[in-house]
Amino acid sequence: MSVPSGRIKRLIELALSSEIQAFAFVPGPNFVYLTGVELHLMERPTVFVIRTDGAQFAIMPSLEKQKWSQAMPTTKTFYWTDADGPRAAFSWLADKCGPITIGVEGLRMRMMEFYLLNEFWENDKVIDADTVLSGLRILKDETELHALRQAIKISETSLKEVLDATHPGHTELQVKARLQQAMLSNGAEGFSFDPIVLTGAGAANPHGTSSGQKIIPGACLLIDFGASYGGMHADITRTFFCQHLSDENHKIYDVVRQANEAAINKVRVGISVGLVDDVATCILENSPYADFILHKTGHGLGIDIHEAPQVLRSNKTLMAQGMVFTIEPGLYITGELGVRIEDNVHVGQDGADCLTSFDKKVQVFG
Repeated sequence: MSVPSGRIKRLIELALSSEIQAFAFVPGPNFVYLTGVELHLMERPTVFVIRTDGAQFAIMPSLEKQKWSQAMPTTKTFYWTDADGPRAAFSWLADKCGPITIGVEGLRMRMMEFYLLNEFWENDKVIDADTVLSGLRILKDETELHALRQAIKISETSLKEVLDATHPGHTELQVKARLQQAMLSNGAEGFSFDPIVLTGAGAANPHGTSSGQKIIPGACLLIDFGASYGGMHADITRTFFCQHLSDENHKIYDVVRQANEAAINKVRVGISVGLVDDVATCILENSPYADFILHKTGHGLGIDIHEAPQVLRSNKTLMAQGMVFTIEPGLYITGELGVRIEDNVHVGQDGADCLTSFDKKVQVFG
């Protein structure tokens, strides 16, 4: 992965708007975003630090030396061994950085790294920087958008193939396995997450687990999935019906589709993200199915499946060109069905650039 030079500049700009004088990252999405290096978060502490003056330091297990030194040759790095342990590396890092305020990823850094940092920093100098860091990846560059478009294309091609081959009597697990195989065959480098394939009453649980439940005529089939490509992740949901659907289920589906389309039409540079949730949720609330709303309208999408911005009424963040988020209103009736329609939307100069294109008209199969 080639890392655009502007990413570290953006990080430093974020720091300058806060009290933070350096950031510490552990392996994960931000780590990859800034370095292009993918490392597992194992039992061995691994930390990458960037100061606001641009200086870079790293604490790295010695077994990663070849990979790290090739990718980051100018980063000052302390390679520690299993025999010696990491404490000397954290002491070295504190000495190199000096008595500064360092921001960490509060939702990702483990207690192990946090305690080691605090052992050598003043206790009030290691702070949670998640609020500041939420702006780091919020605007997608062309490299990211290209990869995301590819991930979505692979996903939608695979979904059509699987839907065309799905019939009554097939189980949720069978459909899930075929979908995973189709994505890999069509060029996916992996899966955004374990696909959610649910039918009938099972679909009333938004994050339910696929099982041996068989698809029967008249039942809904909710599929929430995505392919990974180039470090980016698609996240798409469509709800179908086996052979036919009742008039009531058609009405429920139409309400969700109206909410989805109204939210997409609301996307504009300069208005708050919360208004996208508000317009979708208002349609659901003003329908006969207001009691069956279980979640907000969407979330940011990119290297992480869930990242900033959160598409939530209370979010006053103004939409800017380059943001990408999901729009996924849903209704869930316990014991009966669930309907969710999820698109991936890029905020373009002239409004919504809907990256997903899979047909949203009610569809039957089998």
